[in-house]
Amino acid sequence: MKRHKVMKQWILVCLAAIFALTVEAIDVQRMEPANWWVGMENREVQILLYGPDVAHCDISVSYPGVTLKEVAKVENPNYLFLYLDIAENAQPGSVDILLKDGRKQQKQRFELKERNMREGAQGFSPADVIYLITPDRFANGDKSNDNLLDVQSDRSRSGARHGGDIQGIIDHLDYIQELGFTTIWLNPILENNQRGGSYHGYAITDYYKVDARFGSNEDYVRLIDMAHAKGMKVVMDMIFNHCGSNHWWMNDMPSHDWLNNPDEYVQTSHFKWTLMDVHAPQSEKDILVNGWFTRGMPDLNQRNRHLARYLIQNSIWWIEYAGIDGIRQDTHPYADYDFMTEWCEEVEKQYPDFNIVGEAWYPRGTASAWWQRNNRINDNNTQLKTVMDFDLAFTSAKAFTDVCNSSEGSEAGLFKIYEVIAQDFLFADPDNILVFLDNHDLGRFSLKDDKDLNKYKQAIAFLATTRGIPEIYYGTEILMTGTKKEGDGVIRTDFPGGWEEDPVNAFTPEGRNDKQNEAWNYMKKLLNWRKNSTPVTEGKLVHYTPDRSGCYVYARIGGGHTVLVMMNGTDEAKTLDMKRFHEVIQNYTDGVDVVTGKDIDLQSPVEIPARGVYVMDLHAVLP
Repeated sequence: MKRHKVMKQWILVCLAAIFALTVEAIDVQRMEPANWWVGMENREVQILLYGPDVAHCDISVSYPGVTLKEVAKVENPNYLFLYLDIAENAQPGSVDILLKDGRKQQKQRFELKERNMREGAQGFSPADVIYLITPDRFANGDKSNDNLLDVQSDRSRSGARHGGDIQGIIDHLDYIQELGFTTIWLNPILENNQRGGSYHGYAITDYYKVDARFGSNEDYVRLIDMAHAKGMKVVMDMIFNHCGSNHWWMNDMPSHDWLNNPDEYVQTSHFKWTLMDVHAPQSEKDILVNGWFTRGMPDLNQRNRHLARYLIQNSIWWIEYAGIDGIRQDTHPYADYDFMTEWCEEVEKQYPDFNIVGEAWYPRGTASAWWQRNNRINDNNTQLKTVMDFDLAFTSAKAFTDVCNSSEGSEAGLFKIYEVIAQDFLFADPDNILVFLDNHDLGRFSLKDDKDLNKYKQAIAFLATTRGIPEIYYGTEILMTGTKKEGDGVIRTDFPGGWEEDPVNAFTPEGRNDKQNEAWNYMKKLLNWRKNSTPVTEGKLVHYTPDRSGCYVYARIGGGHTVLVMMNGTDEAKTLDMKRFHEVIQNYTDGVDVVTGKDIDLQSPVEIPARGVYVMDLHAVLP
């Protein structure tokens, strides 16, 4: 009997082995995201599954606190969209998703993790100054990743990959911190495996993967953790309007409506005014939103509910996974309006301190104001907290370089700056506006003919002390130049010293000439002072109309202190009667220029040199 029992068990084992050999695995080639977290505000999670005929599978999930709410099939049988409900009491662990198709079966392991406790999602505010970096052009810290993927590195070509990477940024965090910056914004770092190179990062080919030429996902997290350890924040550049034409899904689209205009190329008009134009026909609004940005950037249709959820989840995944502190959303007006509103709301609900700045590229502040949330001039709330002040950037490029003398009247030079600021009544929240002189899309502010640096110093002083959140483009501190006419590759020139073979290293004082060191030290002095200036970071702005003197005077007042800024926009020295500014000076008798340490008597007329600027802390008070 015992022998028969052993024989029977052996036969059963053999039959099980034979059966196992006949069970084919289901080829699931992608699962996005690969994980989620317990305790999130929105309990629903979408999982994208991709593989040959995956839609033919029966799906089951067995895990305490996890419910399979919906299995959504689309036109393409190679896709499934699963919607799970994660209960409040669900615990971290591995959720097995079982796929069966006849004799075929496959287990997909979906990780549920503890919420990240690392510092992150801090947001950014007027207390911050942002340093904008084009990663490919800043510093090459790891040569081993230069020639990965399809495009080779070639520094001789302005439009090619040059090899800058995440390690290069990590290597220079001390440099950025020493200058006084509190926040780093990187142009997109996700995979851009485009045939044309796409060094700029705006043609994403994988939304869950850092471009291998920049490093890995883990490298990105390491950069953020190291920045946080130094008291700095990181802003991630995202693009919801379009992907890259070489994105993995472009060869096998989930559904016909995954893209706008999928059958023929339709170029966007770029006429962003149509969205707020009460006289515009719907057809003009449609071509703006539904047209492709370029042939290499297919236009995503966020009205597709699966794509909409995919993009929203992706942004939340990066916040939770990497601990980013803010998002800059590229081409904000080009995406579906209702979708973008929903996205802003959901991110803020999950991360109340987080901040999103939307790129709404308008030459007038009226339009930028329309995009900021809670604005009375827009009946349909955008929920977008921060907008970009392109009006002020374009105006600054002219105002600080105008040849303006007294005979030219009061509406030239710095009056143009005053005029933009005076229209802040249009904004629901003037403090939450991103202010800048230039960026990766504009000609650089620094001018080759600014020999005495007076225009540079005025502009940097203004940016550091006006309302809003300042952003400064990498290389401004060393007077890097480049015009739009010369091309984007020139505007995004390599930072000298970021590559071992560079003949000079501008990351060091020895590698900078006298003029560059003067500019660098000026910025460092101002930005580090700004960190502790409550009037500038939290106070109100009071400014005076530039009269025929051509001088612009304003004050920042807060926390029981006052900062007085005086700028002379002319090529002649000017003497100002300080009685005109009595409302902000009040009982202060003198001020100390924060850069030079010069004491300035406020009870007497003050002389400002030609193109001069004073940024004064007001201290002494009349008894």
